[in-house]
Amino acid sequence: MQRRNEPQLNELSATEAARKIAAREITSEALVRACLDRIKQREPAVKAWHYLDPDLAIKQAKARDADLTAARSNARGLLHGVPVGIKDIFATYDMPTGMGSPIHEGNKTLYDASCVALMRRAGAVIMGKTVTTEFAAVHPNKTTNPHNPAHTPGGSSSGSAAGVADYMIPIALGTQTAGSTIRPATFCGDVGYKPSYGLINRAGAMSESETLDTIGIITRTVEDAELAGAVLTARTPANLKQAAPPRIGLCRTHLWRDTDPASVEAVEDAASRLAQAGAKVTEAKLPEEVSKLSDSHWRVLAYEFARALAWEYDHHREKLSERLAGQLKQGLETPLAQYGADLQAAIVARQVFAKFIGDYDALLAPSAKGEAPAGLGLTGDYRWQGFWTFLHAPCITLPTHKGPNGLPVGTLLVGSMYGDDKLFAVARWAFERLGNWRQS
Repeated sequence: MQRRNEPQLNELSATEAARKIAAREITSEALVRACLDRIKQREPAVKAWHYLDPDLAIKQAKARDADLTAARSNARGLLHGVPVGIKDIFATYDMPTGMGSPIHEGNKTLYDASCVALMRRAGAVIMGKTVTTEFAAVHPNKTTNPHNPAHTPGGSSSGSAAGVADYMIPIALGTQTAGSTIRPATFCGDVGYKPSYGLINRAGAMSESETLDTIGIITRTVEDAELAGAVLTARTPANLKQAAPPRIGLCRTHLWRDTDPASVEAVEDAASRLAQAGAKVTEAKLPEEVSKLSDSHWRVLAYEFARALAWEYDHHREKLSERLAGQLKQGLETPLAQYGADLQAAIVARQVFAKFIGDYDALLAPSAKGEAPAGLGLTGDYRWQGFWTFLHAPCITLPTHKGPNGLPVGTLLVGSMYGDDKLFAVARWAFERLGNWRQS
């Protein structure tokens, strides 16, 4: 994709767009129309949207512009006039919420999910609903990778990641129960942020697993991810700077032997370059309690998901994919004793990890197994993200490298629980030195 010296309106970051709207340099309507033009041009190939009403988007944008004119002041919210995509598992009072399943196609609610309401409160324009896999699980939907339509965009936040990467929107909301924010952001070449567990309220989002579900944010810049995170936690972006080069733990993880050469090379190259830039990079071998979480993670997810979808399983099983029905059956057959043991293992692992990561400002690890796999029948292996999700630790994937097939390969930074601001500071420092894969 050819980049120009002067970005088009739809290519602006959310931070820059909000600043320009507040300064009256551009209007929200002009920005939204530019995004709609991009969608019209690219949607037939990318298929990022489940629901899109251009008239409703423009109506919202005009209202944001009118608010500024009437107030004769700067924007009222941090995202005033900025378009945002919403994964189609979040309730929206003015748009249907289909959850990627024919069972709920056309379903409407009378309310917004908490995160959607907070986005509106900050002045965002809710562009539409982005495609999700079936119930945000493993069965893929229609979205393709914007860099090569023969490859998966990842899942389950497929449309959110593809839409941001293709310059249709600067910000999109996703979720992560296994790897559903980090993996698609990695495969599509975005910045993906999975915050500390519970940091962003989940009310109004489809429930898959109360132990694991986390609201995620997908953007093209670290600043935008921090901005959106601030909106959803009612605070001002910290914009912390690394006062000194960070202490980074090179964490190859227990999955290193199964990691594709593209991700191995990306992590090792990032470690080398960050060390040359002054970071103190040392080997960080995960404690055994953490490495063992992968199997526990899957069992807990299946157990809780089977109960979350009890109604759908009992009354509309024929409308579920075979893959999802099998996962739910597995969850129903998981003994309570096993479920309890897996939850206890995670509690112990989190305690051990809290001490372990105290020696580092962040860990550097693979974001995914490798490049986005060819084919649209699967969304990629979740294992490289799942155990981090079970740890409840904050993670940010940075689109830093390019693989042998010309597709993005990310590098993952992991922080301590509720150390999200510190993680953003490290991510900003690292991204400035590693650069974006688009320029490589």
